[in-house]
Amino acid sequence: MRVVVTGATGNIGTSTVEALTADPRVTSVLGLSRRGPGARGAGGGDTTEWAQADVTDTDLVPLLRGADAVVHLAWLFQPTHRPAVTWDSNVVGTTRVLDAVADAGVPALVVASSVGAYSPGPKDRAVDESWPTHGWPGAAYSREKAYAERLLDAFEARRPQTRVVRLRPGFVFERQSAAQQRRLFAGPLVPGRLVRPGTVPFVPDLPGLRFQALHSADAGRAFALATLGDARGAFNIAADPVIDPGVLAGLLDARPVRLPARGVRAALAAAWNLHLVPASPGLFDLALQVPIMDTARARDELGWTPDRTARDAMAEFLEGLRTGAGRDTPPLAPGAGGPTRAREIATGAGRKP
Repeated sequence: MRVVVTGATGNIGTSTVEALTADPRVTSVLGLSRRGPGARGAGGGDTTEWAQADVTDTDLVPLLRGADAVVHLAWLFQPTHRPAVTWDSNVVGTTRVLDAVADAGVPALVVASSVGAYSPGPKDRAVDESWPTHGWPGAAYSREKAYAERLLDAFEARRPQTRVVRLRPGFVFERQSAAQQRRLFAGPLVPGRLVRPGTVPFVPDLPGLRFQALHSADAGRAFALATLGDARGAFNIAADPVIDPGVLAGLLDARPVRLPARGVRAALAAAWNLHLVPASPGLFDLALQVPIMDTARARDELGWTPDRTARDAMAEFLEGLRTGAGRDTPPLAPGAGGPTRAREIATGAGRKP
């Protein structure tokens, strides 16, 4: 079986390539990325080939022709101050991938959706895959994920012969994603080395601060199972327990302190407007409103269960944040921000990809 993976050098992409190449049914994997795979960190071994390709302008059809499945993971989180740039990559890029899958006659397509595609939902019970996917209009990430869901609806209606799977993961963490995620969401001014137990005095206890997480390796296995099986449709993937202020406080040996969400949002909005942090206030709103997902369908139909708990994934990420961990791929490289994070500061947090 030949599989093509877009966004193959990112957080989920590297784990997906590793999971696919570990399965004897996979004879080859072609990993696509905007900036190449790096020297060693992308993994995959002898059965993996690499090609530099941008979903916004590369002719994808020759790269996809002859594939048995395409796994579409390419996604741009930044720059939050230039939503037209992320729209071009995430919506126009996804449209181009779908067109190329059709033109190349690929029989199976697996796409990374997200808990962020869901409309605001409950925090005290879990919702299944039938919950509306209209997103949260105040966050570009959520708007784009919701729009991608509509693109997939239309694609399935036009091409019922193509097997389409959408995986909707919670927040995906691992030790080696820490440097990238710090750059994408926290910015150059956050002292990652100080995020250790006993040094953070408190964790904000905000209304709605309950979310689901999983380890990148478990996400990669889910994408591999979806690729190699015969399942169709949408699947929620996340690990237990639900992460809340109590769990975070336990990881950091801190205490939860009740704070008003409005005040925290105002401070974040001021920092974002000054280009001090890359995470927009819309992403903050989204995090407080995404629903808790029921993952029973992934267990029952994909045969997927996470090997690590959500707490394990968070603990590993925090350890990676303290040590500046990453991989030898352009998205995950720990030194991508330049010496003393100078490149991040010079470009302005959230201003350029």
